[in-house]
Amino acid sequence: MSQFATYPSLRDKSVLITGAAEGIGAASVELFCRQGSNVVFLDYNEESARKLTDKIAGIPGATTPTFMQCDVTDLDRLKECAEKAVAASPSGAVDVLVNNAGAAPKSSRVPTAEITPETWERDVNVNLRSQFFLTQAVVPAMQRKGSGSIINLGSISWRIPAVGVPVYTTCKAAVVGMTRTHSKEFGKDGVRVNSIMPGAIATQRQIDEVLTEEYRAEVMAAQSLQRDLMPEEVARLILFLASDDSSAITGSSYVVDGGWVSDP
Repeated sequence: MSQFATYPSLRDKSVLITGAAEGIGAASVELFCRQGSNVVFLDYNEESARKLTDKIAGIPGATTPTFMQCDVTDLDRLKECAEKAVAASPSGAVDVLVNNAGAAPKSSRVPTAEITPETWERDVNVNLRSQFFLTQAVVPAMQRKGSGSIINLGSISWRIPAVGVPVYTTCKAAVVGMTRTHSKEFGKDGVRVNSIMPGAIATQRQIDEVLTEEYRAEVMAAQSLQRDLMPEEVARLILFLASDDSSAITGSSYVVDGGWVSDP
């Protein structure tokens, strides 16, 4: 028996998750499937998506997720995937949207003086624009249904504040503002909007590209918890915010960082 919570309200709910073939997104897909949700997940990486689907197929009682290949910077394709997810939902709406896709590639890890208009546009398109326009695409059906939960993935990077990823931190700060204004705009229709700000999460990509021994030492010096934080620890909060257990929570932002950020 699992030591973690089961949410009856998530069974048979339609869930759409972006950037979900690896990392926090993949952990979220697996946990929602374990809850009996009907999950559609988007990613550009077909191989990673196949591996995730095969893994979940071996979990007793888990539902089978549906993968749609999508580069979230392609707004036409993003809208097409949203429309397919809505059409496939028995309720006529995506019940839960997890705006997870985001990235700070090596080419973006430079000082502000080295950011070009092209770098700016690419990073904003991945980390902010995709969240805004996917929300725009799925919210009307949620409003008609009178319910829905949207979870936007941000980052503590702007609260540390981090240097060396100026566009990424700008976008992640904006996610909090977008979350708050959307919670006010859509609240009258029963749609909740919250955000999560992870810290240094030990996804495979982070391990491969970021978590050097030097950086890990910096993380441990900043964190209260002296261990790596895992993707499923963020995903468990996503499940809570998606479930009816959080029915009175909207417009809030939650930190999952092992105690790195200490200010409110």
